[in-house]
Amino acid sequence: MRFVVLGAGGIGCYYAARLLAAGHQALLVARGEHLTALQQQGLTLKHPQFSFNEAVAATDVIGLMRDYSASDFDWLLLAAKSSATEPLMLQLADWLNANPELLILSLQNGVDNEAHIASVVGQERTVGGLAVKIGAHIIAPGNVEATGVAQVDFGAWPNQQQNPTLQSRLMALAEVFTHAQIPNTVYDNVSYALWRKLVINNAVNPLTALTLLNTRELTQHSVFTHTVKTMMQETGRAANAEGVHLTEADIEEMYQLICGFDAIKTSMLVDRLKGRTMEIDDICGPVIRGCIKAGKPATTTELIAALLRNAVQ
Repeated sequence: MRFVVLGAGGIGCYYAARLLAAGHQALLVARGEHLTALQQQGLTLKHPQFSFNEAVAATDVIGLMRDYSASDFDWLLLAAKSSATEPLMLQLADWLNANPELLILSLQNGVDNEAHIASVVGQERTVGGLAVKIGAHIIAPGNVEATGVAQVDFGAWPNQQQNPTLQSRLMALAEVFTHAQIPNTVYDNVSYALWRKLVINNAVNPLTALTLLNTRELTQHSVFTHTVKTMMQETGRAANAEGVHLTEADIEEMYQLICGFDAIKTSMLVDRLKGRTMEIDDICGPVIRGCIKAGKPATTTELIAALLRNAVQ
């Protein structure tokens, strides 16, 4: 199968390496020193159960549009920062729509990406997805370290009932992922899966970035662990306001999951440490908006987001 991985940072490179090792094609779209290293030295990736050190095909967005056709690919895996989704889709609109068979799978934080994708290519080409139980970071240009089960959950967006035409291609992708040793689940209601992941992301991403603690230090802290739980509950309230049913059992399951997960630096913490723009609006924003819609503001999420913005001014 032919893939283009748009936003080939830590997570994008991990899945590209797995697919390449399984014999599939993957073009990595990156930028800066990381792109130069990929082009000149190839990709080096280390995971406790997998390693990769090979030459790869890599380009930037301009090179993608200039040197490749959308018909060269079966799938576009979007692993860019959520804040880049809308401008990337607008920039690539003509290129993407030259091939109505090219499907787009989002592997990003937040719950707004799929709407931005669908506004350009249509709901019938939009696949919601999430990378589960994975930590992956660029430790040097062209060099990635990853950990975790690294599962991919995905499905027709907003759900199978409203977007029923993709099932056969989703099953084919699931088979490819399985062969490439990427655990995966195809959801009938991927919006449910996306909001469940946001339960974790909203609870730990901004809080780790604010406190500079890893996830284990955060959840084992006598005070912060309660803040984690409260922000999870606010996410659940927002999800229900947006028509995605999350129960207290869902919240408890996500809380126990993060409490038992490896000690990792979240993507938002890494972004702060490297002086990069953080996904505050993309992760906290839907929770704040949803809780306002529900008539009960997300006061803790609002506070942590405001403190984080103030800390990096």
